[in-house]
Amino acid sequence: IVTTPQEMAVGDALKGAKMFGRMNVPVLGIVENMAAFTDPSSGARVAFFGEGGGQRLADEVGVPLLGSVPLQPGLAAQADAGTPIVVAEPLSDAAVALVNVAKQMDRQAAARGMTLPVLNQ
Repeated sequence: IVTTPQEMAVGDALKGAKMFGRMNVPVLGIVENMAAFTDPSSGARVAFFGEGGGQRLADEVGVPLLGSVPLQPGLAAQADAGTPIVVAEPLSDAAVALVNVAKQMDRQAAARGMTLPVLNQ
């Protein structure tokens, strides 16, 4: 389940998690999108949408936080152009976070005897 740090988004994601539970759909974990980022000019950590919502949701649902993906200038434009951030800027904070989320998803799936599909372009 993907959420953003804001309380309203976390509440909506919690409703989704409860629905999945009623439907016996496994939840591998929580991903917090639009997390704090580091301002490249000042080095300051900036959390426009708050912090910790993903972890609070993971704790409430009883699943791991798979990772937090920080905001990154230009990410949406690259995605719209068809170039994933993990290809365009593989060493960026967002790309590293997304790769780590994918690894965590794979670990969680394997622990449940599941195999995730591999998508190639």
